[in-house]
Amino acid sequence: MTRTHRTTLAAALLALVLPLPIAAAGTAFAASPPAAAGSATASALQVQLPRPTGRYAVGTDNLHLVDRQRQDPWVPSAGPRQLMVSMYYPAVHGTGRPAAYMTTAAAQDFVDFAVPGSPLTAAALAATETYAYTGARPEHGRFPLVVLSPGMEQPRAVLTGLAVDLASRGYVVAVVDHTYENPGTTFPDGTTLGCVICNQPVPGGAAAIVDSRAKDLSFTIDQLTRGHSPWPRADLIDRSRIGVAGHSLGGAAALATMVADPRVRAGADLDGTLFTPVPAGGLAGRSFLLFGTQIDHNVGGSDTTWGDTYAALDGWKKWLTVAGTVHASFTDVPILATQGGIPLPPQMTISAQRGMQLTRDYLAAYFDQQLKGLPQPLLAGPDPAHPEVAFQQP
Repeated sequence: MTRTHRTTLAAALLALVLPLPIAAAGTAFAASPPAAAGSATASALQVQLPRPTGRYAVGTDNLHLVDRQRQDPWVPSAGPRQLMVSMYYPAVHGTGRPAAYMTTAAAQDFVDFAVPGSPLTAAALAATETYAYTGARPEHGRFPLVVLSPGMEQPRAVLTGLAVDLASRGYVVAVVDHTYENPGTTFPDGTTLGCVICNQPVPGGAAAIVDSRAKDLSFTIDQLTRGHSPWPRADLIDRSRIGVAGHSLGGAAALATMVADPRVRAGADLDGTLFTPVPAGGLAGRSFLLFGTQIDHNVGGSDTTWGDTYAALDGWKKWLTVAGTVHASFTDVPILATQGGIPLPPQMTISAQRGMQLTRDYLAAYFDQQLKGLPQPLLAGPDPAHPEVAFQQP
C-alpha cells in the first residue's frame, strides 16, 4: 500500500490542488508565505481564466454517468460507479449564458480541504469567468473527442482553461471528475461528495488508482460514442478521432487508457509519473506526448518512468519540458493563485499566463497533428518564439 502525500503552494486553497500524488506521481513545491492582508478581498475579487484562442465560441454541459456494470472501487456501499463529466463543444457566438466554474458547494469543499482563510473564497472561485456558455447552440459538423483527467485530489474544474481552449479550436472535450478522489463533486440532485481516498492508504497503491481511472475514461468514451448517448449533443463527435490527456495522476491514466482501449488514437501526459508499462509491442503505432517540468522530467531526471515509457513507445512520440514551470503550471491553479492574492513559489519563474499559453499551444498542436492530420511546425523542433520548451533527446 502507499499513501497520498500533499504539500502546499500556500497555506490556502492551493494546498489541495498541488499534491504530490501517490508515490511522487508529480512534482509539488513548498509553501510560500501567506498573502498580505487585504491583497484580495472577497467583495472585490473577480477571477477569470484567459480567453480561449480558437475561432469558435464554447458551449458546455454537465453530464452524469452511471456505470451499472461496475461497483464503486472506493465506496462499495455507494453502489454503481457514478461520474460527473464537464462537456465542452464548439458553439455559435452569442448564444447561451455564462457557465459557473464549479458549484459553490464543490468550491467550498475544495477550499475547506486546504487551510481555510484563503483570499480566494468559495464564492469567488465558483464565479470564475470561464468563457464557456451553458445552453449554447452547437456549431455544425463533427469534431474529434479529447477526454481529460485531472490530478489526484484535484477537481475537474482545474482543467477548464485547457478544455475551453481546445473546444474553441474545434474539439469536443470531456473532463472527468473521478468520484471520491477529489474534494467537491456535485451531482444533479445537489449532493456534493468529498474525497475518500485523499491521504489514506490505498490497496494496490497508485497503480490501482490509475487502473480505476482508465476504466472511468473508457466508460466515458463508451457513453459518448454509443447509440442513444446520454449526452444529447453526441452527434458532434467524430468517433474515429479520439484522444486522451491528463495532468499528474491523470496523465498516468491517459497512458493506461491507451494501453487498454484501442479506440484512443493519441494520448498525452502533463507532468505525471507513469505506472502502466507499455506492452512489448508498443501501442500499435499510436502516438503519445510527454510534456512536463524540467525539475523532474529532463532526460536523466528523477522520474525514470518517462525514459522507460519513451523507449517502449513505437508510434509518433515527443518528450518536451518547459523551463520555469512547476507541477501545477499545466492547470488553472497558478491563474487562480495570481488573481486570488496567493503568492507563487520561487521555483516558478514562468508567469501563470505563459504556462497556460504554452500548455494550450503545444497540446492543441499535438492533437491537431494526430487527430486532424494537420502538420505542426511547432512540434518539429525548438522554436525561437517558445524558448522555454526543450525537446528532450534520450
